[in-house]
Amino acid sequence: MQNIPNVWPSQQLKVTLQRRNIGIMRLEQATKQDFDGIIAFYDDVTARTPDIGLHARWSKGKHPTEESILTYIEEGSMYLYREDGGIVGAMAVTMYQGEDYHAIEWMRQVGDDEVAVIHILAVSPDRQGEGVGSKMILEAIRLAQANGMKAVRLDALASNKPAHRIIYKSLGLELRGQQHLYAENTGWTDFYFFELRQPNK
Repeated sequence: MQNIPNVWPSQQLKVTLQRRNIGIMRLEQATKQDFDGIIAFYDDVTARTPDIGLHARWSKGKHPTEESILTYIEEGSMYLYREDGGIVGAMAVTMYQGEDYHAIEWMRQVGDDEVAVIHILAVSPDRQGEGVGSKMILEAIRLAQANGMKAVRLDALASNKPAHRIIYKSLGLELRGQQHLYAENTGWTDFYFFELRQPNK
């Protein structure tokens, strides 16, 4: 069993899992051979997820882009959750944060390369509402711990209230700030920034 740094105690994570009655699953790291399947997966998510234009504002070809997905694959940050050979969920987990995160007042003041950030998390429309997204976030936390990261963070559109309420806050991610930023798929809009609470929070 891998020795995980004592940043967020495993006991605390276990309690969260027991309360939600879900187990940790192991994600599969994506390779270039998965590229076409990943693109088809995200296209299906954007096409069939109810109200995705309202909450996430994803659109085919604009977000996530093929270029960003390929970059995540090449740097080893892209992960898939498969069931019976098919992709049920996908996300990127980078072991660094970008400059957009510098303006936020975080709980822990750490370097860019000491932060794990969750990006483009998506669940198949056929499996939404079953806790798959929660399992994926918990697995991202495990990956961060295994890589010695000192913080786990993510950002989301301010309009994506279902994710804020149902997933992020219930898993111990705390809202730390807001920025008005430009993205090609959204234009200028508000983004919320979340950070995993520390054991004494």
